[in-house]
Amino acid sequence: MNPEYPLDQAETESALFPSYTQPTEFQFPETPLLGRGDLTTGDQPTTKVPIPRNPQPISWARSGRVSRACENCQEQKAKCSGHHPVCLRCKDAGVRCSYSDRKREKMAKQLSDLTARLETYKTLLQDLYPRLDNLSARHVDQTLKEVCSSHPRPSIIASSPSHFVQYSDPLTPHPDPEGTPLTPGAIDYTEEDFNRDEKLQAMGFVGEHSEVAWLYRLKRDLDQDTTTPARTSFDRPSISSVNYFQDELEISVLDEVDLSTRPPQNVASQLINGYFLSVHPAFPIIGMTTFLGQCDSFYMNPRVRPGKRWLAVLNLIFAITARRLLLMGHSPHSEADSHLVYFTRAWRLGIDNVALLSHPDLQQVQVEGLTAFYLLSVGQVNRSWRIIGIAIRSAVTMGLNLRSESSIIDHLSKEIRSRVWWALFMLDTILCVMTGRPPSTIESFCSTPLPLPYTEEEFNNKQIMQLITDQEARGVLMSSLLSTEPAIAARESLVGHTRSAQLDSKRKQVERKAQTLAPNSSLYFLYAVDLTLLTREAVETLYAPRAKRRSWLETEIKISTLNSQADRWLSRLPAEFHFVELDTSRPFAWERASLALRFYTTKIIISQPCLRHLANLPIATFPSAVCNTMAALCVQVAGQILDLLPNEVDTVWLYEISPWWCILHHIMQSSTILLIALFTRIRFVIADADNIAERVKKATRWLNKMSAKDTSSQRAWLIYMDLLSRHASKLGLEVEPGLNL
Repeated sequence: MNPEYPLDQAETESALFPSYTQPTEFQFPETPLLGRGDLTTGDQPTTKVPIPRNPQPISWARSGRVSRACENCQEQKAKCSGHHPVCLRCKDAGVRCSYSDRKREKMAKQLSDLTARLETYKTLLQDLYPRLDNLSARHVDQTLKEVCSSHPRPSIIASSPSHFVQYSDPLTPHPDPEGTPLTPGAIDYTEEDFNRDEKLQAMGFVGEHSEVAWLYRLKRDLDQDTTTPARTSFDRPSISSVNYFQDELEISVLDEVDLSTRPPQNVASQLINGYFLSVHPAFPIIGMTTFLGQCDSFYMNPRVRPGKRWLAVLNLIFAITARRLLLMGHSPHSEADSHLVYFTRAWRLGIDNVALLSHPDLQQVQVEGLTAFYLLSVGQVNRSWRIIGIAIRSAVTMGLNLRSESSIIDHLSKEIRSRVWWALFMLDTILCVMTGRPPSTIESFCSTPLPLPYTEEEFNNKQIMQLITDQEARGVLMSSLLSTEPAIAARESLVGHTRSAQLDSKRKQVERKAQTLAPNSSLYFLYAVDLTLLTREAVETLYAPRAKRRSWLETEIKISTLNSQADRWLSRLPAEFHFVELDTSRPFAWERASLALRFYTTKIIISQPCLRHLANLPIATFPSAVCNTMAALCVQVAGQILDLLPNEVDTVWLYEISPWWCILHHIMQSSTILLIALFTRIRFVIADADNIAERVKKATRWLNKMSAKDTSSQRAWLIYMDLLSRHASKLGLEVEPGLNL
């Protein structure tokens, strides 16, 4: 029986019209006569004959017309007797007789049917709502608001008062079927039309793990009037309103530049040495020993004619160092020494009409990587992200992502190529965090070994040469130095049980060598790569769209695991690289500052989902101990980044001691976390709001000073001053007259 129609047609009609009863034992004549009316059989009328009345008169005989004819009589336009369930005409013809519903009955049945369907759909939405992504959930919310305007909230959400969540923010978590909120911000989506205008095109998509996305959400929360409904997306300010990068500004590639011009040797030496001191340790995309020898030959022998790509590499190194000197307040020796002139020359030689048309070689990979680095240093982050993608594709084309077993390539070149790959990997990860976009490299497709912790000058040593060729010994060395031990699985797969004794002897020798390893820039780079691998894992685990499939409890476990891995990395760091404070009188001050900023950024990436989750919990709901601890840690780590900076603002010191090409990113990331903490006023996190407010003011003073030489810093300062001038009371800050924080 169909549940939508509980009775068949005959039962339904009998129930609805009980006054029409079927006569019993009534004999019809061959030509039946019905009172005063005529019954037509075929097309011939019958003669009226008086008949005796029935002791029980039939109601249909009261009139010659019936209130409703059956469907057969209606179709043939014949008179119907109106008998139920079968009229006389259909009974004589031996056909099935049926009566259609009246208009009112049809409407009643349709209403009942629609009501039943509505209840079915409501139950279905109740089951599916917790599993929807945030954008779909908001769409359901908005639709139900429009349909059911009398209800401020759809009832399907509130399974219990403690689990009721308001979706005023697109990244607010919603509960899973068990009532545990899912990961906040796990699913990225876009509310912008990035093809709408040039400014949005230049910025492009910004993902959830970028501080730009955090700052935009904070600006929306501050600007939104809580007494009025949330504005629609087209009424909100664009995300480009908090973008402090400069991608919408065109890069003025000069037209008239002599490609063969070179700076004087003393200027060239200053620029080259500055590059290898301030950039090369963190971005070893060039073999230093080989390149310095080629530069000496180039300047000492006028007849040397290097190729265009080598000249492009040289000019990019000039451009990068000239950019740093400009930030430090050093004017170029002449107009020809401007970083833009050097970059124009490199662009004409190595990128323009070359990068997309020519097949890549090792020098082309280096040109593209250095171009991406330069674009990052001048605030062209979107362009830098695009070029690093090209560089990585060129590197994969060259097979640099795989371990080389070629007998043709010498050992020194193998190690240099390995460092080229990891330099690109590191730069790609920085841009991934800054833009909130997925990385361009996939670790599962990478087998190139981690860089050896020895300088290029030591590669000729026989023992170190053995480490380049012996993968087992190299794996033992890495496992003894690093917290994550990335090479143990590979080592165990290469070694059989019969060689365990030999391996134990080799392990002891290598471990003794690791204990006596002197700190150097290559060891710094190894630890930086190891930490970058953890940062990449955190981004993919906590912010990728697949993170939605996990409950918040599972996410907390992931966060705790990643945080423990970061702590183990720190515990294995050599004492020379410890960064409790940046003492410039000690050796390796630059390396310590760089590792400190990378470490704190990794901690923020790991713990930020807890801060966001805590901010969106209902008032009556208490967070777990893990969530509370990690949210507090996020605020604490953000403050530690700013504590690295002295109270006395000195940009020359800053660009000498820090990774100057991305220091603005670190300051913006940490200060944005502190502003979020002040705005949310989370009682579980804000232990000392006054200290947090002082750190925010400190960051603003540094941005103000940095803005004198850097347009990106100026934009960041203006964005902060706009927020603070309009919302200081909400943040608990006191803005002095003239906004001099």
